[in-house]
Amino acid sequence: MSQQVQFAPSAANGPDVRHPLDPLSAADKEAAVAIVRAHPEFPSQARFVSIDLREPDKQAVQGYQAGDAIEREAAIVLLDNTLGYTYDITVSLDRRTVTQFRHVPGAQSAIVLDEFFACEQTVKAHPEVQAALRKRGITNLDLVTVDPWSAGNYGEDIEQSRRLSRALLWTRLEEGDNNYAHPIDGLLVVVDLSKMEVIRVEDHDVIPVPREMGNYAATYVDSFRSDVKPLDIVQPEGVSFEVNGWEVKWQKWRFRVGFTHREGLVLYDVKYQDQGTWRPIFYRASVAEMTVPYGDPSVTQARKNAFDIGEYGVGTLANSLALGCDCLGDIYYFDAHLAMGSGEVIPVKNAICLHEEDFSI
Repeated sequence: MSQQVQFAPSAANGPDVRHPLDPLSAADKEAAVAIVRAHPEFPSQARFVSIDLREPDKQAVQGYQAGDAIEREAAIVLLDNTLGYTYDITVSLDRRTVTQFRHVPGAQSAIVLDEFFACEQTVKAHPEVQAALRKRGITNLDLVTVDPWSAGNYGEDIEQSRRLSRALLWTRLEEGDNNYAHPIDGLLVVVDLSKMEVIRVEDHDVIPVPREMGNYAATYVDSFRSDVKPLDIVQPEGVSFEVNGWEVKWQKWRFRVGFTHREGLVLYDVKYQDQGTWRPIFYRASVAEMTVPYGDPSVTQARKNAFDIGEYGVGTLANSLALGCDCLGDIYYFDAHLAMGSGEVIPVKNAICLHEEDFSI
C-alpha cells in the first residue's frame, strides 16, 4: 500500500532540486550510501545494485506547488552474495536515517556490474575452460571475452536457490577487434555468481570460430563513399523546446525527464495543451521490460533470452552519447549518476540527449 508523502521542511532541498520527481543527485546518492553503511543490519560484504529516487505518492506530487519543501527519499536495492539475500531499502535524506531495511525472500536482484568482471575472471581461470579453448586453437586468454547471460529458471533444482549465470564466450583476432564477430559456439559455462565458482562446463561440439572480421569503426575503414552529398541538419533559429531543470516544454507538450538504473529514461507528467487546457496523457512512462527470444535451438544459444531491463538495467549500462554518432541537430543533454557495487557514485555524462526530428507528420 502506498503512503501519502508530506512535503515537510527538507535539509535535502539543494538549489538544484526543483520538483519532487527530480532524480537524485550524486551528493544525494553518496549520502544514501553513507547512511546505509552506518545501519546495524548492513552486511559489510554487500553490493549496491541500484540507488534511485523513491518516487513520492502520486497525489502528493500532483498537489505540489512551486516553492514547497520536498521530502527526498532514496530507494536502494542491496545484494548480499554471501547469504544470497536481496534487500529493499528506503533512506530519508532529510532525516538521514534508514526508514526501511527489508529482506525480500526468494528475490534475485539484477546482475551487478562487478559481477560481470568477476565472472569473466572466474571462467577464464578454470582449467576445463582453458582446455576447451585449446581444443579450438585459442590460447591467448587476453583476447577472450565472457558475457554472464542470466540463466533463467527452467525447473532445474539448482536454479531454485542459487544465483546462476550461463556464461558465453567470444574471442578477438587482435586488440580492438569486435569480439561478437567470433563466437566460441558449443561451449558454455554455468557459474554461481554468489560464490563466484564454476558449477559445470558444457563442452559440446567443436564448432569453428568465424574468422571474418566484423569491425565498423572508422579506424578499420580504408576509404569512404564519395557518391553521397553532405547532409547538414541545422536550426539557425535554435530549437523549439525549452528546458527548465528536468522539465521540458515543446510545442503544446510538456513533461518531466527522469532516469533510473533499471529503466534508464523515464517520462513523468506528460501533458498536452488542448485549447488552453493542460490535459494529462501519462503520469509515468517508461519501458517496463525488453527481451529478445533468439529462437536458435542449438545447445549454446537455446537459453539466450535475457530480460535486458529487469536483469541487467538499461540505465546501469548507459553510455555517454556523442554528437553525430548518437544524436543530430541542436542537442540538450541530461547527465546521470550511477552507483557501482562498491557504493561509489560515478557520473555518466550526456546519458540522455534531447533533440528535434521532423518525420513529416
